[in-house]
Amino acid sequence: MSKHKFTNALIKETSPYLLQHAHNPVNWKAWNTETLKEAKESKKLMLISVGYAACHWCHVMEHESFEDTLVANLMNKNFVNIKIDREERPDIDQVYMTSVQLMTGRGGWPMNVIALPDGRPVWGGTYFSKGDWVNALEQIQKVYDKTPEKLIKYADRLAEGMEQNALVTPNLNAIEFKEEVLLTAVNNWSKKFDRQKGGMDYSPKFMMPNNYHFLMRYAHQTEDEELKTYALNTLDQISYGGVYDHVGGGFSRYSTDKKWHVPHFEKMLYDNAQLVSLYSDAYLLTRDNWYKQVVYETLDFVKRELTNVEGAFYSSLDADSLSATGELEEGAYYVWQKEELQNLLGADFDLFSKYYNINNYGLWEHNNYVLIRNQTDSLFLEKNKSSKTSFFQKQKQWKKVLLAHREKRARPRLDDKTLTSWNALMLKGYVDAYKVFGEDRFIKSALKSARFIKEKQLDNSGKIWHSYKEGNSKINGYLEDYAATIDAFIALYEVTLDRSYLESSKKMMNYVQQHFYDDSSKMYFFTSNLDESLVTRNIESTDNVIPASNSMMAKNLYKLSHYFSNSEYLEQSKQMLHNMQRNFDAYPSGYSNWLDLYLSFTHSFYEIVVTGTEAKSKIKEIQQTYIPNKIIAGVTKPSEDPLFKGRFKKGDTYIFICQDNACKYPVTSVKEALELIK
Repeated sequence: MSKHKFTNALIKETSPYLLQHAHNPVNWKAWNTETLKEAKESKKLMLISVGYAACHWCHVMEHESFEDTLVANLMNKNFVNIKIDREERPDIDQVYMTSVQLMTGRGGWPMNVIALPDGRPVWGGTYFSKGDWVNALEQIQKVYDKTPEKLIKYADRLAEGMEQNALVTPNLNAIEFKEEVLLTAVNNWSKKFDRQKGGMDYSPKFMMPNNYHFLMRYAHQTEDEELKTYALNTLDQISYGGVYDHVGGGFSRYSTDKKWHVPHFEKMLYDNAQLVSLYSDAYLLTRDNWYKQVVYETLDFVKRELTNVEGAFYSSLDADSLSATGELEEGAYYVWQKEELQNLLGADFDLFSKYYNINNYGLWEHNNYVLIRNQTDSLFLEKNKSSKTSFFQKQKQWKKVLLAHREKRARPRLDDKTLTSWNALMLKGYVDAYKVFGEDRFIKSALKSARFIKEKQLDNSGKIWHSYKEGNSKINGYLEDYAATIDAFIALYEVTLDRSYLESSKKMMNYVQQHFYDDSSKMYFFTSNLDESLVTRNIESTDNVIPASNSMMAKNLYKLSHYFSNSEYLEQSKQMLHNMQRNFDAYPSGYSNWLDLYLSFTHSFYEIVVTGTEAKSKIKEIQQTYIPNKIIAGVTKPSEDPLFKGRFKKGDTYIFICQDNACKYPVTSVKEALELIK
């Protein structure tokens, strides 16, 4: 059957994921006032199906069930069917994901939930085979027809659980931050380390950049060489693995196995953004040129495949693409057959096959190979008696040949919507790469991205839009949009010294205080008080593949408190962190961004203030040293701002190293300043 014989209400949407389902025989509707009103008036159960454009198993379930007319007839007869792009509506996704986790103990996408006409969930799960799906829908409808009170009673109990899960209880004890809390958290965490292959000792393996940002910083500040070795080995193993695209640069979302070999091949903007920041920091710590290569290749990928003419960034590339036989197939764009590589590389194939394991170690399925390394360059060169210069010249040529060949294949589908939060993460990735490597093209991309956000997504009140496509800004921003943008703008200030980025950050922070703050918990809701009400109003506090919006906001408050000498910001940051520290022992990996902030309170944290005509060049030099426990501020002319007042002297450039509201005697050289920090 052709999926294009049908058209449903999703044809009016702009989300690529929703448009993928616009020709299903299922009578899909978008989540909006009219759809919710229809559910209430018809008294039909709501069937809420959530996914995203790059999701492999979402496509599988669509093909098996949602393209089947018999299944669609069942769904259309009994339910108001709603399709949701989780990236466009993370608020709805959070609410119903909580319900699925409470009901089943696990979550993931696709996510499918049955709810009463008022939106309260009564049943849910993730991927279902066609038979299981049909059976479940028939059983639930039977209960709703005969004994609806059972579902209503269950919905009441589940809603109570969701309400409790959504709350954060304020910690009313006296605020106290102790070093041993960090030590205990890291010790508990380390029991689950995979010290050979990196990451956690289980599969699937997600990259979790904020975990390794924290662990690298903690190891550095506490001089824990064993922990540092583990963190850097994890970065090596990830980037050696098949989750890293050795031909075109960039990372897939996660590995299905323990050796980082075979991903589901979707490439997400948010992963690549954060990994650019992480590998830039790792280079600063180690001067390992492999980390530099990873950063440059990943940014090449982002520029080539995820950047639009406005300087904004697209969301993702699909896991699936058309195979040589015209079938949608996972990884078809990225995998290689041995004979194909032999033909393309000729005499170099033998060396290539040793480096990228075209052998049993790199074999996936159907005689396909996913390129994977398993040793350092120095060890490989020594074993194969290759000179460094000639080998890397060969490697560049291999990548050029394979990329040109690969681009003749059918490309993975692109999710071309632009999300403010993810764009801000990418903006910060460019800034972090510029800090370390000093490439003008990196700062140009960052400034173009910032201009896009300022002109298209941010208004004068400090309000942000969440999504953008083809000139259209839409969906009121979520806490993650504000948190990531403030963080990125602070980073951009530190390299440009353009104070407008700090002023924009403060304006956004004040808007968030007005529209997102929860006075009872002293935390922030994920949604604005101007948004429509959902079953619950969540407070996102657990760090995941992206840090929790509340942990990002707590760090933003901490930094802005220094820039603006604002004690209220500082006290609020402390209280938010205090609320969370009871969770550190049991689940440290889920609170790594909070732990990073905790480190700022328990160990040294510096304000590096540079005043004078050479401030920018001095700051650029300072940023060549790994100092994760700092903020940087600077001016090239006199200023009355609290950080600079009385510190500018015409003709001289001074560096002030300040800590706990006290500054050491100013120095004029970066070398002297770094000695004061040591």
